[in-house]
Amino acid sequence: MKQAPAGGSTPEQTYMDRLAENRGRLVEEQKRDRLFGYTKLVLLAVVAIGAVVFLKSPARLVFLLIPAAAFVLFAVLHDRVVGRIADLNQVLAFYERGIARLHDAWAGTGETGERFLEASHPYARDLDVFGKGSLFELLCTARTRAGEEKLANWLLEPAALETIQARHEAVAELTGRVAFRERLFAAGDPVGVAVHPEWLVRWGETAPDLGRAYLRPLMAVLSALWVAGLLYWMASGFWGPLLLVSIVNLSAGFLIGHGVGDFVRATEGATTDLMVLAQVLEVLERERFESDLLRGLHARLREAPRVPSAAIRKLNGVARFLEARRNFYVRPINPLVFYTAQFAFAAESWRRKFGASIRVWLDVVGEFEALAGLASYAYEHPSAVLPEFVGEGPFFEAQQFAHPLLPEKRAVRNDLRLDASVQLVIISGPNMAGKSTFVRAVGISAVLAQCGSVVQAQRLRMSPLAIGASICVLDSLQGGVSRFYAEIQRLKLISDLTQTPRHVLFLLDELLSGTNSHDRLTGTEYLVRALLEQGAIGLITTHDLALTQIPEADERGEGRAVNCHFEDHLENGELRFDYRLKPGVVRTSNALRLMQSIGLAVGEERR
Repeated sequence: MKQAPAGGSTPEQTYMDRLAENRGRLVEEQKRDRLFGYTKLVLLAVVAIGAVVFLKSPARLVFLLIPAAAFVLFAVLHDRVVGRIADLNQVLAFYERGIARLHDAWAGTGETGERFLEASHPYARDLDVFGKGSLFELLCTARTRAGEEKLANWLLEPAALETIQARHEAVAELTGRVAFRERLFAAGDPVGVAVHPEWLVRWGETAPDLGRAYLRPLMAVLSALWVAGLLYWMASGFWGPLLLVSIVNLSAGFLIGHGVGDFVRATEGATTDLMVLAQVLEVLERERFESDLLRGLHARLREAPRVPSAAIRKLNGVARFLEARRNFYVRPINPLVFYTAQFAFAAESWRRKFGASIRVWLDVVGEFEALAGLASYAYEHPSAVLPEFVGEGPFFEAQQFAHPLLPEKRAVRNDLRLDASVQLVIISGPNMAGKSTFVRAVGISAVLAQCGSVVQAQRLRMSPLAIGASICVLDSLQGGVSRFYAEIQRLKLISDLTQTPRHVLFLLDELLSGTNSHDRLTGTEYLVRALLEQGAIGLITTHDLALTQIPEADERGEGRAVNCHFEDHLENGELRFDYRLKPGVVRTSNALRLMQSIGLAVGEERR
């Protein structure tokens, strides 16, 4: 099923129009920003000059209340303008990033997700799932770490069929809702992705540990008594009551303060940049949805005893007051009025009410942001299609599919079918002809399909598959692991995948290149035969034409393996590639010609 942009306009035209519209708004707000700034300076000058002029007539200082009040009013209005400017800059960034993706200028401009990359994962490194110019960077528009983590998990673990179908419906609904995705992206601090979900969840689910509930009102009473003593001293000059209450409060603070410091530090670490989460939640709370998945997620936000965004804002306010304990003016009176302890108890009270809901809120936010990323990708690629899934496997059939990380206009499309009758395709061909890119395209298309996204193809049908790849195997000096040993460890991992409920899709590039031709052929035949016996399907690329004999050596004689190839040709003295997959074994090699093309003296040119 093909996706089409909403409203009859192309994605690029929509982005350009909204970019121009919001740039106009930004110009107007910047004019107001300058106007309010100059006005505040004038009012300050009026107050300062008036104070000097009326210094000898104190009664006239009352007239300065008018410009002082005007200054406060303009300061409030100015803050709102500054907030709108920040919001508009985020909106501009949303559309600029979208245009950059459409123009293939996005690599290195977004979140790379490299922290999610694990060397032991069966395909993440090999298929460029994370890193600069990766699939994650292409898809991710999240404003919170919860959204990043959700998208990363979807790319690392294939979803169940019913989950994929639900995501398809949600992505289809969000694809045309550009304004909603704009608001979701623009929410929060423009500095970058914020909120550490694991810290916040751990903090919220920790059992209360600040002592009995009566301590909070007791501290309030003692604080009020200290303030009363201070006022009495200022009015009468008698400091006895103030001294007595100060001694009592310092003693009580010593007893109450046990455990408060650790709690406050944990609270500050967990509540960093909560306004980002509050603003994202507020965007979600205001929306209405149609698909079952989105409506279900939206309903989960209403399960708490208070609107999530309002609750988070309240906690953010408490966290800001806790930060203020370091203030020069607060620090001297902190132990006397239990400043830190009182706000710590306020945070503890919040945690009792809402702590268990934090995990739900973050999960909902993360899922919405991940779906919004998939919807943006679908919107920006109207020729992409939703994959179809079949229950019986192994099966993978792609018609006119291309690698999603290549520019759509330049990507060469090919066809491929793997099933129980043809489980293995051995791909030969010269250097730079497209073998590795083709194998990656197959794998990354399967990853996209099984996370709920559209794919770059005319049609894609597949059964649920566990993906295992050996394409970018690296050695390790620190671990004392050679490339060959790292490769056979990866092959063992792929072999182990055949013991899981899903059929395996294996993708092997230049298999066992770290050993001699005889051992490579023997090892490859053994591995491939074992994989095929377990119902796996897959691809192998090779320069070693001895491996192309594997289909002929199939003992069962059922044609489970076939040979295909990419080729090159010489045109005006230069090598040209068409990147088209063709049946049969390649009969040419270009290694010497490539070496000669960069000036290496080899072959006949060597003297």
